[in-house]
Amino acid sequence: MSTRTERTDHGGSLTTLLPVAAAGLRRRKTAFAGSYLALTLGVTLVATTGSLLHQTAGDDSPLGAPSLHKVLLFTAAMAAFVAVFVVAGTFAFAVAQRRQEIAMLRAVGATPRQIVWLITGEAAVVALAAALSGCLLALPGAPALAAWLVDRGAAPEGFTAHPAAGPMLLAAATGLAVALLGAVTAAVRAGRVRAAEALADAAVDRKVMTPLRWAAALTGLLTLFGAAGYYLAAPTMPPTPGDQAGDPQLASQWVLGADLAVITSIALLAPVLVPPLVRLLTAPLARATAAAPLLARQNALTAVRRTVSTATPAFLAIALTGTVVGSTAAFADAMTAQNRATTAARYVLRPGTQPLPADTLRRLTAGRPGLHATATTPTVVTGLGADTAAFDDHGEDSPASVPSAATVVDGDLATAWTLPAVQGNPADLHGATLALSTDQARGHGVHLGDHVNLRLADGTVTTLRLALVYRTQLGLDEILLSGDAATPHLPGARPTAVHLDAEPADRLGATLTDSRDPGPDPGAHYAWIATTTILGPALLYALIAIVNTMVMSTADRRRDFDVLRLAGSVRRQVLGTVALEAVLVVATAAVLALAVTALTQYGTTALINHRILAGQTTVPLHLPWPALAVAAAVCLALATTAALLPSRLALTRPAAAR
Repeated sequence: MSTRTERTDHGGSLTTLLPVAAAGLRRRKTAFAGSYLALTLGVTLVATTGSLLHQTAGDDSPLGAPSLHKVLLFTAAMAAFVAVFVVAGTFAFAVAQRRQEIAMLRAVGATPRQIVWLITGEAAVVALAAALSGCLLALPGAPALAAWLVDRGAAPEGFTAHPAAGPMLLAAATGLAVALLGAVTAAVRAGRVRAAEALADAAVDRKVMTPLRWAAALTGLLTLFGAAGYYLAAPTMPPTPGDQAGDPQLASQWVLGADLAVITSIALLAPVLVPPLVRLLTAPLARATAAAPLLARQNALTAVRRTVSTATPAFLAIALTGTVVGSTAAFADAMTAQNRATTAARYVLRPGTQPLPADTLRRLTAGRPGLHATATTPTVVTGLGADTAAFDDHGEDSPASVPSAATVVDGDLATAWTLPAVQGNPADLHGATLALSTDQARGHGVHLGDHVNLRLADGTVTTLRLALVYRTQLGLDEILLSGDAATPHLPGARPTAVHLDAEPADRLGATLTDSRDPGPDPGAHYAWIATTTILGPALLYALIAIVNTMVMSTADRRRDFDVLRLAGSVRRQVLGTVALEAVLVVATAAVLALAVTALTQYGTTALINHRILAGQTTVPLHLPWPALAVAAAVCLALATTAALLPSRLALTRPAAAR
């Protein structure tokens, strides 16, 4: 009978619930506005980075800069990663805030299906509007990000973003799917509560860990074990063919992936980890005699959904800052240390305000036969292979279509660097020869003494003998060309560094660096630009999400404030309770983020020392305390401000007036 009635009423259920939906929209404008803002910014972020990624093909980076395509790929992945967590959490939290309203509807006879239809319809309207707004905001956002990359030398001149339907549709579809999934999942959970239990369940978070959340927590636990196993095993595993984790040119990408896996696992485990951590952090408050600390502690422990929802964006902001900045600093330190260990020259001359002249070597060594100098000039090899026939094929997969950064060594290689030779002798790099890193030699299937075909920057195809195979280095190109073979094909090229074993008589207006105190490696500059590009948009979004979620949670507590005011609490005490709750949320997020950063930094440092530096030198373990402190301070300032301002406005009228 019940089923037949439900089916009969289903056709009119939407009409019946339209006034309820309209009233809910008016009553909870802040919650709907918060959901709209979260999804709008999420779609904007993903569409912006996706549009830029759509414009790259992997081969358009400036000389010496990291692959623009890879940087934008990680930026888009980071943006999607943060947006999915924030959007899903925001829509689910918006539904959780309506438990009392849903309880009343269930008590007066609303069916679970009607509840799901009501919430899904509202979420769909908000999500569609937000997806459209996000795509519109991405139109000016993508060119602005492209201009920022060009200004910092990470993208070539003229690089910009053009409107592309594919990335925008993908961003909008992803945002819609995540928003509806978060809302519908919460709606189904709320609709399953029986009418007699609905009102009781509306007051306290009794069953935060639903079967779906337990499944997510189990997934997070397995992910955490996998990431921890990677950090423990990767540094001690012997190098194998195709080993990308131990490749200095790819290791940072694998480390970033492992970092995100750890952050994901902790975020999925948040409903399990946050309550005991809050209980531990607030244990001293249990003995407090003042009302504000006791209320703040009890509110944080009772409203678990609210605590988890507000702590998640703060955790993402602090954890991403700690892991990404920490890993970048570790690799930059390793690059500097390795460069210092392999530099054979006493002095290095680099361009100052003006480029070095093309005849720098001749001018430096003229009249000084005892001065040994080696000039290095960056170039691009647009093809490398052992098969000459491959250079007649201009297909996308041919060696001739794959550019690689190379360095032309004009002089004695041993004067510039002491490279760890795997095969061959550095002194043999002269005449029609070249040197390759172990990864390049393995990738192209060539061995010491083989003749390798190259297409040089001017299009000339030449054949050079492989005279040296050296272990891949962090701050050094993987192809070294003899100046005798390559210089004739570089008309007008000027050296970017000259390595000398004694101080020159004339510095030619350039900067002279003593190798005993070389300072940071110049290549680390691009690493920090890449880090800012990858982390910046996602971090900004996470910070905005903190404000958005705090405003949503505070706006829903007006009735709680009325009860406190009627019970005798003054305005200062209520605001103190709100501020202390915000501090507890950020402190919980900061502790979890610190644990993640400590794990990832330990693994990253071990990987660098054992697999990449491999005895050349070592770098110590450093946690990025300044970055963590700044991120935590910014999160705390935003969270407390976003909590106090709405609370202060809510307390302007007397409690009896509401």
